Amino acid sequence: QVQLVESGGGLVQPGGSLRLSCVVSGSGFSINAMGWYRQAPGKQRELVATITSGGTTNYADSVKARFIISRDKNTVYLQMNSLKPEDTAVYSCNAGVSYYRTDSTVYWGQGTQVTVSS
Repeated sequence: QVQLVESGGGLVQPGGSLRLSCVVSGSGFSINAMGWYRQAPGKQRELVATITSGGTTNYADSVKARFIISRDKNTVYLQMNSLKPEDTAVYSCNAGVSYYRTDSTVYWGQGTQVTVSS
């Protein structure tokens, strides 16, 4: 069974840093792209950053030059620097996984709260 477990959320002051981690557990599949999304109150869920199996990254304009996504085998990280109050949201990770000769199926973590406030 595929499971994504997140950690690293919390309360941080503006200008501070935080690193989120998401571990994908299971077996019998390969992990394709992985990513981070966020949803603030009253807002739609939006893409924050993605990373392919080959290491190609993509970032939302709002986080470019501040956030860094990386991966190591079954774990995807989101290093968040120079945090702003508008970064406050529930951050969720996802991963596209595929079994032999199957299309990718996207799995989601439960989400972790990131609050940027003084």
